Amino acid sequence: AKRYDTPVINSYDFVINHDLKVLHFEDMTEEWLDFIVNSRSGMQHAYDIVIGAMANDQVYNYISDYINGVLTREQFWVLAKYKHPTHQINFCTEQALKCLAFVKSEEVTK
Repeated sequence: AKRYDTPVINSYDFVINHDLKVLHFEDMTEEWLDFIVNSRSGMQHAYDIVIGAMANDQVYNYISDYINGVLTREQFWVLAKYKHPTHQINFCTEQALKCLAFVKSEEVTK
């Protein structure tokens, strides 16, 4: 549903609180894949912030195929190694959200 006529981008500064539990994946690794599979299976974790490759679009499809037994782990990695995912920061707790400070809003014009 379209709610507004003009798109808006909000910008935030992110300053990490080192007292929080942070899990940081530099790359798509075996540990990253296990974490994603566990998360998609509903397994809870104890991290405030998770940073790493975003499992979206084609990578998401590969992960779904791996979870559903369509792909083996080895087949997943053969396909995924040619993908260059964007990275995301997942704020999992209210404490994690306190690491964000609003900077500005900008209307996007075409």
